[in-house]
Amino acid sequence: MSSFNKVILMGNLTRDPELRSTPGGAQVSEITLAVNDAYTDKQGNKQERVDFIYVTFWGKQAETLCRWKKKGDPLLVEGRLRVDQWDDKETGKKRSALKVQGIGFTFLGRGGDSGGGGGGGSGRGGNRGGNQGGGRGPSGSSQGGGDDYQGGYDDYATSLPDGGGGGEEPPF
Repeated sequence: MSSFNKVILMGNLTRDPELRSTPGGAQVSEITLAVNDAYTDKQGNKQERVDFIYVTFWGKQAETLCRWKKKGDPLLVEGRLRVDQWDDKETGKKRSALKVQGIGFTFLGRGGDSGGGGGGGSGRGGNRGGNQGGGRGPSGSSQGGGDDYQGGYDDYATSLPDGGGGGEEPPF
C-alpha cells in the first residue's frame, strides 16, 4: 500500500534560528513556526488560535535560514511529519512529539516590504538553484521534491555574499 506524507505551513518564526552542529559535523537548525487559525465558534464569535509547530532543517538549508531570517519573519515551509520519541529523564516514561522534518522553504516579504524569495532545493533530485532563476517544483513551490532531504544539498547558499546582517536582503 502506498503512503503520502507532506505538510505545507505558512507562519512566523517565534525566535531567531540558531545553527548547531552534530558530533558528525552536520549542520542543523530547529525552528518554531507560529501558525494562526481564525474561526467562528458555536455562538458566532470570531476566535483566533495559534499553533506552534517545530520544524528541523539540515545542511545548507539550515545555514541559509540562520543567515537571513530572524524572529517574527514570515516563512513558507514544506516538510514531512515525524514522531520524535524519547525517555523522560525525570519520570522515566516514554514521551513523543509530532514534528516537521523540513524539506524546503520560501522566504516571504514582511507586510509592505519587498522581501526576497529564497528557499532550498531538497536532497537528491531537488531543484538546483532554489529561487535563483531555476525552475519550480511540480507543485509550483520553490523547491524540488527530493527523496531524502539529508542526501545531498544544493549549492545555492555557498554563493551567498559574506554579510553580517544589518538589513541586508538575500540575493535571490
